[in-house]
Amino acid sequence: MEQHQVAVYLAAMAAGGLLGWAWPAAGPGLEHAINPVLGALLYVTFLQVPAAELLRSLRDGRFLSATLVVNFVVVPLVVAAMFVFLPAEQAIRIGVLLVLLCPCVDYVIVFSGLAGGSYRRLLAATPLLLVAQMLLLPLFLYLFMGSELADIVEIGPFVEAFVGLIVIPLALAWATQAWAARAAAGRTMSAAANTTMVPLMAATLLIVVASQVPKLGGNRADVAAVIPFYVAFLVVMALAGWAVARMFRLDVPAARAVVFTGATRNSLVVLPLALALPDRLSLAAAVVVAQTLVEMLGMVVYVRLVPRLVPARAGTAAP
Repeated sequence: MEQHQVAVYLAAMAAGGLLGWAWPAAGPGLEHAINPVLGALLYVTFLQVPAAELLRSLRDGRFLSATLVVNFVVVPLVVAAMFVFLPAEQAIRIGVLLVLLCPCVDYVIVFSGLAGGSYRRLLAATPLLLVAQMLLLPLFLYLFMGSELADIVEIGPFVEAFVGLIVIPLALAWATQAWAARAAAGRTMSAAANTTMVPLMAATLLIVVASQVPKLGGNRADVAAVIPFYVAFLVVMALAGWAVARMFRLDVPAARAVVFTGATRNSLVVLPLALALPDRLSLAAAVVVAQTLVEMLGMVVYVRLVPRLVPARAGTAAP
């Protein structure tokens, strides 16, 4: 499955689309499964980041600086330039903001590695990216939407997402690492959990797509209207990520990783936030999921394009 994981993920989304179309009544029940399966996925992701390596990554100043700049300076500027052209529908605008302002922390590692990017550096930076986006997202939303946001978005779902999708999975992962360092049973548990990465990602994508397809109903045209913006974002961020990597004089694997982290978005983690919005804004969740579909196809192109955009030099390898 690891050798063919891209095909597995695309097949999972296709299966989710068919399931959602053929059995729309299952949508509400599947929504309740999103957070548990996503929490399990992030636990396995964090399990691959030893605590000591995370501390060392914090001293990788140039890479971390480039990663933070591309995600929390360049991306908001790109989104601001696009924002004025978005459809005026409030649900659509909130959905686009939620998904584009948050960097990916899961399958970006897979696609970056396939393109020769430094997936270990991205993996180690994952907790920092998660914390930073959860802290900055409310501020960004306020800057884009203004005071009207106070009547729409509640702080509760943000706190729940932070605790349930960051704090608890990270604490459990580090507890498992400590257990593995002391006992054979812990090492067995850790090794078994690591083998579930691809199935958990596939299950998450299938459940997410299947739960949201029934919501499209007569809103297909509204959701389709944001697809060109998502495509444009991928095009612009490929060049922007390359420029930031050059500005920080990163090596080839690190530069490719920066391109990927700037382009991929955290649709799976922000989806629970979109689902927590009032019913009149329920379309925001479908707008978030639409970004996942576009991005997955875009990543297939990125895997071939980024090595040409950032060509390897003799003796270069991706750590």
